[in-house]
Amino acid sequence: MSIEVRNLVKRFGQTTVCDHLNLDIPSGELVALLGPSGSGKTSLLRIIAGLEQPDSGTVLFNGEDTTHVAVRERNVGFVFQHYALFGHMTIFENVAFGLRVRPKETRPSEAEIKAKVTELLKLVQLDWIADRYPHQLSGGQRQRIALARALAVEPKVLLLDEPFGALDAKVRKELRRWLRRLHDEMHITSVFVTHDQEEAMEVADRIVVMNQGRIEQEGTPDEVYDHPATPFVLQFLGDVNLFHGRDHAPGSVGSGGDAAVSYVRPHEIQVLAHGEAGSLPVQLVQVLTVGPNTRLEFKRTDGQGEIDVELPRAEYAALRDSGVLAHGAQVHLKPRRVRSFAAGSNPA
Repeated sequence: MSIEVRNLVKRFGQTTVCDHLNLDIPSGELVALLGPSGSGKTSLLRIIAGLEQPDSGTVLFNGEDTTHVAVRERNVGFVFQHYALFGHMTIFENVAFGLRVRPKETRPSEAEIKAKVTELLKLVQLDWIADRYPHQLSGGQRQRIALARALAVEPKVLLLDEPFGALDAKVRKELRRWLRRLHDEMHITSVFVTHDQEEAMEVADRIVVMNQGRIEQEGTPDEVYDHPATPFVLQFLGDVNLFHGRDHAPGSVGSGGDAAVSYVRPHEIQVLAHGEAGSLPVQLVQVLTVGPNTRLEFKRTDGQGEIDVELPRAEYAALRDSGVLAHGAQVHLKPRRVRSFAAGSNPA
């Protein structure tokens, strides 16, 4: 089931949350709507689901206008952040719910419902807890049951609103990998909302980056990360160091001249014991080790601020042990890659 969004506008009072949006989602694709709070991603998802009506514009499923079609007639499955399971029902009955409330003429038999629910519980690897209640499950298990319930009605489109936002980091990472594998098996057109850049990069076929009700960029994870179209995308998808005007980054071309702003990611900077063409003198002021990487904060010796650098722990240890990166050491930095935009081209 393909999804097309055409010139979509949605306002809440004076706030425009969807500003003439256009988007194509091919059948079978897993798409992430990524952006900060208030960017319009959840409003767009709810309009696709039929839970909100746009002020103008259209939504098409497989080329047919569904803008004003009722939710239950769109054949979409919706998974919320906070599960929305029925606490008084067993896990089996939660998953069976969508099948039992169908009109009598399309409602499956009891045997068919049992077979379908059992199949789905096996799919999410939770068939062994069918007789339990939601309060007896972990957060990760409840979210998998919520997904099974959404799939029970055999939706043509699966929509997920911050599906792992309420879970701890370890469970969140496990579930997003599980969701990716599940999608590869089922190939159902899926759209999920997230503000977590790593989650979007790991799970999605394509990422749609949103900001202030507009689409800043869409593309594969590699495309939006390696070739950001705007400063907002560049900064939202990871830490960056900024260099303004003629004070652009060492080694940069500075495509905007005096008005250029150059951006360098912390992991794309070399640490040099001695200066060379295109390098910048700095002093080490702080070292933080985070997992496999070490984050270094340097103070520019010209008094123009700080620069953050990220190195693999082994590389940092070698520089430290050789005496190059002793606390307070004077060294030089040189970027491996610089991206420049005209100042004011896209306020972040």
